[in-house]
Amino acid sequence: MTHGFLTKNPSVLIFLGLLALFTLTVTVLSNAYGLDLVSTSMVKTLGKTLCLCLIALAMDLVWGYMGILSLGHFAFFGLGGYMIGMWLMVARSREIVLASAQGLPMTPQEMSDAIAAQIFGVVGASEMPAIWAFAGSLPAQLALVVIVPGLLALGFGWLAFRSRVTGVYLSILTQAMTLALALYLFQNDSGLRGNNGLSGLQNIPGLDGAGQDRLSVWFLWASALALGLGYLACAFTVSGKFGSVMRAIRDDEARVRFLGYPVEGYKLFVFTLTALIAAIAGALYYPQAGIINPAEVAPIASIYLAVWVAIGGRGRLWGAVIGAAFVSLVSTWFTGGRAPDLPMGFYTVKWVDWWQVLLGLSFVLVTLFAPKGLSGLVDLLAGLRPPRRGGAPLGPDDGALMEQEARQ
Repeated sequence: MTHGFLTKNPSVLIFLGLLALFTLTVTVLSNAYGLDLVSTSMVKTLGKTLCLCLIALAMDLVWGYMGILSLGHFAFFGLGGYMIGMWLMVARSREIVLASAQGLPMTPQEMSDAIAAQIFGVVGASEMPAIWAFAGSLPAQLALVVIVPGLLALGFGWLAFRSRVTGVYLSILTQAMTLALALYLFQNDSGLRGNNGLSGLQNIPGLDGAGQDRLSVWFLWASALALGLGYLACAFTVSGKFGSVMRAIRDDEARVRFLGYPVEGYKLFVFTLTALIAAIAGALYYPQAGIINPAEVAPIASIYLAVWVAIGGRGRLWGAVIGAAFVSLVSTWFTGGRAPDLPMGFYTVKWVDWWQVLLGLSFVLVTLFAPKGLSGLVDLLAGLRPPRRGGAPLGPDDGALMEQEARQ
């Protein structure tokens, strides 16, 4: 990230500055480090929202800039959460077993059996599955946070892109991948506790004395740092020649391939990169949520992700952030019982039941009448307008400059 990059992209500095200001403000208003004006639950909600903004960045990179409508990126998000959740459950269970032993010595095998019974007793098992072999090591599980989703994205992307699957067919394939993963995780013999998922993730081993009020602020800081670094990485990726080729593939893939660019290589790189970003976001999200289960990986979650980006304005990184933050916070307000019911005489609208309908309607309206999403409002307020295209074309191609456009 050179000085020239930031000079050419002042919006990056503006975004990072606003993110830092937001994080500092919430910290000052929190009950752990400040004025006790923002509750611990609200701090957790804001921290989780920053994680959702990070995966929205990944979605915008792969869809808004590369043109790949992936309906499976929440699978990578969930896998990141599962990987860190495995360590959290093992470490927490070890503390519980040691406390129940009351100082009595235990052999390593006895300790392993007791931890396995503590974790898997809920599904009628008492042995630690093979996939938990590294769950006792934090460095190993942190590595697996990116290795497992990265390998899945790399393998899936290589098979799909080398076959030149595009458009709606690729979207269906990504959705099928997500559904297959969710169905596998729902099975008790998957080794991840089936429908019960992993719970108690908010209890960070060794930090019981800190309290949830401080932990929520620490996770807010970590989420803000990850979002800031993710924004830098995405902005750097879409700038320069690489970003131009990405947009060219989105707009006319056949022409870019004809010019000799390795289209499949570009697609595979961006698809895998965004999977890694999504996995990191998930690893930060679920310790704040406290629980993860297979429903979090269901295809509907990835569809929601596409809706967030569309509402914010795809093809603009900050638009994706706005969309994810707006939908997340408004959803919390509607589904949390804060929105008053709307009596209509013959029927009372309860927003807890109607929120998803409202979200779907918003997506349809944005798609039809405001393709730039909420980011288009920023353009309107700033007085930015697209160039007027008129007159005779100045070149043979459909996208060539027009006379009036060239004079502006």
